[in-house]
Amino acid sequence: MVRRQQLADRALRPAMRSPGRPIPARHVEREFWRLIAQGKSTEDAAVAIGVSVPVGSRWFRHAGGMPPVSLAEPTGRYLSFAEREELALLRAQGLGVRAAARALGRDPSTISRELRRNAATRGGKLEYRATVAQWKAQAAAKRPKLAKLATNDRLCEYVQERLSGALKRPDGTVVPGPPTTWKGLNKPHRADRRWATAWSPEQISRRLVVDFPHDEDMRISHEAIYQALYIEGRGALKRELVACLRTGRALRKPRERARNRPQGHVTADVVLSERPAEAEDRAVPGHWEGDLIIGTGRSAIGTVVERTSRYTLLVHLPRLEGYGVEAPVKNGPALGGYGAIAMKDALESTLGSMPAGLFRSLTWDRGKELSAHAQFTIDTGIKVFFADPHSPWQRATNENTNGLLRQYFPKGTDLSRWGIDDVLAVQDALNSRPRKVLGWKTPAEALDHQLRSLPHAGDATTG
Repeated sequence: MVRRQQLADRALRPAMRSPGRPIPARHVEREFWRLIAQGKSTEDAAVAIGVSVPVGSRWFRHAGGMPPVSLAEPTGRYLSFAEREELALLRAQGLGVRAAARALGRDPSTISRELRRNAATRGGKLEYRATVAQWKAQAAAKRPKLAKLATNDRLCEYVQERLSGALKRPDGTVVPGPPTTWKGLNKPHRADRRWATAWSPEQISRRLVVDFPHDEDMRISHEAIYQALYIEGRGALKRELVACLRTGRALRKPRERARNRPQGHVTADVVLSERPAEAEDRAVPGHWEGDLIIGTGRSAIGTVVERTSRYTLLVHLPRLEGYGVEAPVKNGPALGGYGAIAMKDALESTLGSMPAGLFRSLTWDRGKELSAHAQFTIDTGIKVFFADPHSPWQRATNENTNGLLRQYFPKGTDLSRWGIDDVLAVQDALNSRPRKVLGWKTPAEALDHQLRSLPHAGDATTG
């Protein structure tokens, strides 16, 4: 017990360095996981609650990226930490049990039981301290429960066989696959991975109902399987079996962190959530969406669409000199025609043909072809934003337009064979096609109306 108390006090020290009241260890950890659930990085969450980054990383790693504590605060049935702090102050002032109970609005028996059960005893005498009382109360409130996979051998065998079972040839012999070593890294690197049956936890959970329709003991949720894999000490399934999952991650990735996490060329100030709110309802013209349509042989054509009028600009991306002749150079220019610099220059040239007042923002896919967006913004004054990963609906206008363009540029064809005149001819055809969403006006007519409403637009029209 003394050793456990020393460990608890040690865990509390980082939090107690910050000004204000000390925070009990369980509250610190709960707040840490709340920040993780909000999408914070492990480092940021640790700093925010006042613990060292190694401590936060250890919490995250040992829990497999899954919160081991409930994120909800305890109910009012039990004394809160604030009440325990107040009780400690009242006892230090010499108040008795009944007086302290009246001050806290609690029953005297509740206070008496609290003082008897949760007082500190390190000095050989009972002394009530709020942090120690909170730690002892939470330790006593734990209700250890074995995982279902640890108590049901038949269920555990079924789950493990579908998750990590060996592959077999038609004649029944086992296919060993490549030799691998479990490294416990956060994500699978470019190396051989273990070959296994590799059913997902959800497939296993759903199939149990089919294979054992009348056996209620053979039931487990997919979340329980994930917890058995990721949370250290949960038992039944070894941690290295996460290599049999499709992602192969050694740590589970919090959903909010994955949803809008800046990566590579996409920094925190250019994610979609930073885009002006006026772009959402399409009431204000000048907000554009862009992407590439890809052809064979690393060929591509850029597409930029105005959200209100659906007017489309096509960006011609010819291959650079030396393509197919010179060997590619690592970190050198992308000779295919849509490397970062080539894309920036071609996009600037295309947008430069339009009135400057018509551009308020540009929303792009996460592709690295626009990784020079910072310089593009400096050169043109057009702010670039990037949609969230795997979220094409956030650029719905552009995605729909790309589908229309496949009538002229089908998948599986070489797009580099078309010159700029051919590309512009397709652009004019698309912008001259009546659209139902525009009340059967053409995008050119809708954009022309927008241009006339711009201040100092002059006689500029789209033809």
